Amino acid sequence: MKSRRAGLAQFLLVVLLLGAGAVAVAMLDTREPISGAAYVNDGDTITIDRQRIRIVGIDAPELDQPCTDARGAQWRCGRSAREHLVDLVANKSISCVSEGRDKYGRILGRCRAGDTDLGADMVEAGLAVSYGDYKVRETLARVNARGIWAGSFEVPQQWRRTRGEDEGTFDLWGWLLALWRS
Repeated sequence: MKSRRAGLAQFLLVVLLLGAGAVAVAMLDTREPISGAAYVNDGDTITIDRQRIRIVGIDAPELDQPCTDARGAQWRCGRSAREHLVDLVANKSISCVSEGRDKYGRILGRCRAGDTDLGADMVEAGLAVSYGDYKVRETLARVNARGIWAGSFEVPQQWRRTRGEDEGTFDLWGWLLALWRS
């Protein structure tokens, strides 16, 4: 009976320490901008100083995702989205303000290159869909047949789902690693 109580006490202590650590990290989040040169992972994720940042409010096609243009020809819209974001951040200091973390532990951030809102530009260029934000810019891209709106495409979230890449599982180790790095 004593070993069960000791085990339960140890378990509760670990849970308490993890909870206290999470609270401490949340309290330390001063919302200071993350700034510097950016490496572009894909059309909606950048890395600044070893911190992966998922641009809030957009969802860009995945790197290997194809789209179809107005003539019916396939093009690499995921690669085009990445290349456009590379052009936006090239030789500029990028500044992102954190709005929390996603289920994979990445920082969710609003990012700017000078006066340019990266999320807004990606959506208006037709190389990302609005994901809760930038609806007016998405409408402009659609009406003007820019990027993915010039032909047909599968919404990136659905494209990932059909390939089993967006199962909605929580990556504990990825989250812990991101938490440790921040």
